[in-house]
Amino acid sequence: MMRRILVLVFATLVTAGIASAQVVIRIGPPPPVHVGIVGVAPGPGFVWVEGYHRWDGGRYVWVPGTWMRPPRPHMRWIPPRYRHARGGWVFVEGRWR
Repeated sequence: MMRRILVLVFATLVTAGIASAQVVIRIGPPPPVHVGIVGVAPGPGFVWVEGYHRWDGGRYVWVPGTWMRPPRPHMRWIPPRYRHARGGWVFVEGRWR
């Protein structure tokens, strides 16, 4: 019962924008990016999105790169990164811009 109340309070705070879901990783920085062969795009308009290290709660796990099409023409991929914050590392999602 107490857990249900805590979940409800947290959900309310997140919905209201008061709580932050930012995870600070105390182990870091993440290892260097893997280097490999990209190959040929599967078709016109595809962009190579580099792989990155994802934090799984106990260690960094490699997520391989992939070919993607931008959601709109002339957009470019901003790769994900880790920024130093509050004595650790915070993951910043990649995005199209």
